[in-house]
Amino acid sequence: MRWDNLFDDLEGQLEQELSAEEVDLRAEEERLRLARMSLRDRLVAIREHGSAGSAPIRLLLGAGRVVSVAPMTFGRDWFSADLVDESPRRSQCIVPIAAIAGLLLTRDQVEPSLGAASVTESGRGLSGRLGFGFVLRDLCRRRRQVDIDLAAGTQHGTIDRVGRDHLDLAVHDQGTPRRESAVRQLRVVSFAQVELVRL
Repeated sequence: MRWDNLFDDLEGQLEQELSAEEVDLRAEEERLRLARMSLRDRLVAIREHGSAGSAPIRLLLGAGRVVSVAPMTFGRDWFSADLVDESPRRSQCIVPIAAIAGLLLTRDQVEPSLGAASVTESGRGLSGRLGFGFVLRDLCRRRRQVDIDLAAGTQHGTIDRVGRDHLDLAVHDQGTPRRESAVRQLRVVSFAQVELVRL
């Protein structure tokens, strides 16, 4: 009888130690998962786990400027989004992730931002492998007029060329087509200075 009690006691202690180890292991795995999470991962998770009518994400850009966006498509180092502001017409933009100084999340966005994204959204799809330069080259090819928000202000024009880490912008008045006579300035802009590209 005493042996039975001793073995029951030892078995209980062993089970308790094993479950404590399991809890510690799960906590360590979660800490490692969070340590590997990037800003892009958090944005993808908010978009994926947020409800359709959820609040837009507020981005803190350079010089303390805040813009509200509803992300649509994620690339390797950029994402496209609808700009959410006071105007009734929604405009689209492309945001290089390196330009984001921070996220101003609501309480309801914090928990979803820590969730794991699906394989498709986490960068294994085609758009997830495309870089910022690829998107700018597409805009250049289409001769699309853009507003490029820089730390030094906003420039309107048409992208003439896109290099590995910079673009050539033909600055002209809004609403006028890009013609040599309408171009006021040719500007070479480093990708590092681009905060937002408005379409």
